[in-house]
Amino acid sequence: MTESVISPANRAALGQNSQAILAFLLQFAPFQHMEAAHCMYIIEKGLLRFYAAGDIITQGSDGPASHWFLIRQGLVTGQRSDPHNNTQTEELLLSAGDSFPMAALVGERPTRTTYLASEDTFCLVLDRNAFAQLLKVSEPFRAFALHGVSSLLGELQLQVQAQAQASLGAHYSLTAPVSELALRNPVTCTPDESLRQAVQTMHAQQVGSVVIVDHRHAPAGIFTLRDLRRVIADSTLSLNTPVSSLMTPDPIAVAPDASLFDAALTMAEHHIAHVCVTNNGVLVGVLSERDLFALQRVDLVHLARAIRQADSLDALERHRAGLPRLVDSMLAHGADAGQITRMITQLNDHTTSRVIELVLKEQGDPGFDFAWLVFGSQARGEQALVTDQDNAIIFQADSDDDTNAKRNTLLPIAQAINKALDRCGLTLCRGNIMAGNPDLCLSATEWRRRFDGIIRSPKPAQLLEASIFFDLRRLWGKDCGFDGLQQHLLAEVADHPDFQRLLAQAALQYPPAPGAMRTWLAKAMGGPGPELDLKRHGLTPFTDAIRVLALAAGIPNACTHERLQRLAAFKIIKPDEATAWSEACRYLQLIRLQLHQRQAKQQEAPSNILQVDHLNNLQRRMLREALRQVRHAQALLAYRYRL
Repeated sequence: MTESVISPANRAALGQNSQAILAFLLQFAPFQHMEAAHCMYIIEKGLLRFYAAGDIITQGSDGPASHWFLIRQGLVTGQRSDPHNNTQTEELLLSAGDSFPMAALVGERPTRTTYLASEDTFCLVLDRNAFAQLLKVSEPFRAFALHGVSSLLGELQLQVQAQAQASLGAHYSLTAPVSELALRNPVTCTPDESLRQAVQTMHAQQVGSVVIVDHRHAPAGIFTLRDLRRVIADSTLSLNTPVSSLMTPDPIAVAPDASLFDAALTMAEHHIAHVCVTNNGVLVGVLSERDLFALQRVDLVHLARAIRQADSLDALERHRAGLPRLVDSMLAHGADAGQITRMITQLNDHTTSRVIELVLKEQGDPGFDFAWLVFGSQARGEQALVTDQDNAIIFQADSDDDTNAKRNTLLPIAQAINKALDRCGLTLCRGNIMAGNPDLCLSATEWRRRFDGIIRSPKPAQLLEASIFFDLRRLWGKDCGFDGLQQHLLAEVADHPDFQRLLAQAALQYPPAPGAMRTWLAKAMGGPGPELDLKRHGLTPFTDAIRVLALAAGIPNACTHERLQRLAAFKIIKPDEATAWSEACRYLQLIRLQLHQRQAKQQEAPSNILQVDHLNNLQRRMLREALRQVRHAQALLAYRYRL
């Protein structure tokens, strides 16, 4: 280890500058969450050391890590073998507020990284004994040492939540478990009780539902005020009719530890106003939409219902105008980026379904079944506020003549649907990846033939564009051969490793963030910072790399986070890699959501271009780490397919 101690009296110098160093520490996590005494311990026990540009600060050949280094000023480069390809070197840039080598100190082993001063650098240094004592007494420091930058994601989420709360004037959270809000003594009745008895019970308890339970107290059905209105409209029914013949059977249920946000999403997805809360199949509570409104002022369920029941395109447009504020509301409630993108996708799904129904009502039913398919981010459940359409149609046909006749019938309908969705904010696709395109309004046989052609005789120039087809989901309509098509697709990809390699090659066409960007993030220079295309340099390289790995493994899930979980379960990637990549993806989604929200409020044209100098220190650290994980994912892909 190359070092130059400032002077024999550097401890005294530290003491004289303790307030300045304390102010420095409090700019960064985890120190800003530590007790003042523990921060002062770092100052008292620390040595201030200087490293000239090019000096090696510490490396594996020094033996088990003996010191912890906190960069006070300057820039440090870490160099180590790529974990997925030992023939290549990976570099990471560290700057003021960063520290190293945490994992080696915790594991009492040599570091696997060589740390060099990229420019003249000052570090505050603790020996391993002082580091161990700090781990013992400080929980925030211990969490950071064990989990690294990923432990800061929660702090960043709190920052976002606080900003949204300030905007809305709200102080509440949807991250709380359902058990905190659900009715703990749910109103129940037995299957043989009459309608009269059930209604009298609801009236006496002043509730909007009664759960019909079996002998194990498991929910067999639910009877709500909505059901009661239906009964009243049928004048032939007697009040002595058993309630079990009028109930909604097999009610939707969630677990007690599910979040309130998940419960709200469940209500919105299934168009219901109540969910049962069950523990091992036994009813323990009921949560109503009214409960969420009363305590949380959540309008997700109401908005979803309003969209599904809209009687015109004008009404749909009006309802969707509240979507940006709903995102602010969800952020204020503590929802994370993954939950927000699921919510946006779900509302876009409801919008699409309602548009299809309205167009069919206007133009007439085609007289045969068809299904509406979605690709890309909508298929993955990862849509942001700014999004375009990627959709198609599948139908069954008996012959070529039947195929052409049905396509000619469907195309005007599909084009009307595409235009109507554009009115509702789901803009037309510039690449014409839309159901109104004759090439994407195909029979199940034609779709199979098209995918077989892409997989068996791929054209490299078209692969980048075609890759979007491999994130697909049936959104509306009957099966029409879709499930069989998806199973066939996965089997074909698994059987054609050459195609996998070409798909991986296409995925690597999206470059990682430029080196100059990473240096700027590390140094947090003053003045105007560079721009970053969050989609091109962040989210797209991630989703493309993970898609290739998932398709090769035969994983049917389209959601990126679900794919990562399955890849880890199949031991294709390590569990800690799956966690790090998932967190990085969520962070990139979060800052993209914030960017779109800010653009909407300032009435700017929506884009994915981020002005990096708008970020605070924590956001820059998280962005730098997220981009590093993007490079890891691409490195694994390149190594796996020898690219």
